[in-house]
Amino acid sequence: MSTLIVYLAPGATHDTEYDYVLSHDGLTVAASGRTSAALLPAMASGEMVAVVAIQALSWQSVQLPKGSIAARGAVPTPRLRAVLDGMLEERLLDEPQELHFALAPNARPEAPLWVAVCERAWLKAALQALENAGRAATRIVPEFAPQSAASEASLQVIGTEQHPLLVVSSAQGVTLAPLNAAAAALAGAEPPPKLLAEPAVAALAEACFKRPVELQQSAQRWLLASQSPWDLAQFDLASSGRLRTLKKLAQHWQSLRHAPQWRALRWGAGALVLTQLLGLNLLAWHEKSALQAQRAAVSAVLTQTFPNVRVVVDAPTQMEREVAALRQATGTASGADLESMLTAASMAIPANHSLLALEFSSGEARMKGLQLSATEVTALGNGLGRQGYSLRSEGEVLVLHTQGRP
Repeated sequence: MSTLIVYLAPGATHDTEYDYVLSHDGLTVAASGRTSAALLPAMASGEMVAVVAIQALSWQSVQLPKGSIAARGAVPTPRLRAVLDGMLEERLLDEPQELHFALAPNARPEAPLWVAVCERAWLKAALQALENAGRAATRIVPEFAPQSAASEASLQVIGTEQHPLLVVSSAQGVTLAPLNAAAAALAGAEPPPKLLAEPAVAALAEACFKRPVELQQSAQRWLLASQSPWDLAQFDLASSGRLRTLKKLAQHWQSLRHAPQWRALRWGAGALVLTQLLGLNLLAWHEKSALQAQRAAVSAVLTQTFPNVRVVVDAPTQMEREVAALRQATGTASGADLESMLTAASMAIPANHSLLALEFSSGEARMKGLQLSATEVTALGNGLGRQGYSLRSEGEVLVLHTQGRP
């Protein structure tokens, strides 16, 4: 699934040109550039992620009171928005009504969490400009976000040679400051494992920190940001329940298809499916071979027993016909003959009952006038069944025939 990532810089308006990144697998940059909203790459399928610039966001740490949110991962409600307004009013320079708030993923009451804050009117206008151009965002993520307590701090240098910026992301929040010796000394008190920098400011970063840097293009940074669990589309910017579900499913599917941590699972699932297909084909081939062998054996018995049969079409039927013809030629009685059926019936019918009428046709005897009770009919059927016959009742008529015939 393709992903279009659009960078929302501070001051973006309807006539702004946007930096964008296009990825077909969520891991590598397929294309990048800068253009107007109307000329952004079209997305027939996939998702469009808006990345909010670090300069447009501030971060506040709060602890929600009990009962302010129903459960972990619950959708923020207007009541919760009112709670945040009251908690953050004294910390913010602007009026809360002019700002947009977004809670950290899996927010829980009575536990510290981060709240992203940005100008509401600007964010709405930027998103509306993209939507008017047919590029509606399915997710909104921050360019940088606070790290979890278990994660190591991130140190990056971005911007231009004239205005280099230092970004520190850690469990204590996100800090943005001009790159200079003082900022480098403060951030470098406990050096993080690696230092990232854009190519334009890499030399300045190495000079300030006195150590090598790892180059990272802005397009790569925005691609990584698009994989963030954050979604700033909350409260009045929240999508419908159905769209939220589709967005989550798309994220999970994208991760399952391309994320490195799921590579072993993908290979295992593919190997399992291939093994099942091979096993089913092998079983089908084995069953087909066994069936053909059985048919060949039956045909062989027919042709060996009756050499006059040259062409085998339906071996069991042909064998039955040949046996019947042989019995007729030799005068041997069969179970379907009238004499055999009368002998079997006389041995099973109660002694105090006698037939009034008998009709015989093609191996079927219809006996009338026995006047048996239901219990006696059942007992008679059981007795004849042991001799290879079946008995059914049709009103006052008992129909006797050999087993295997209707």
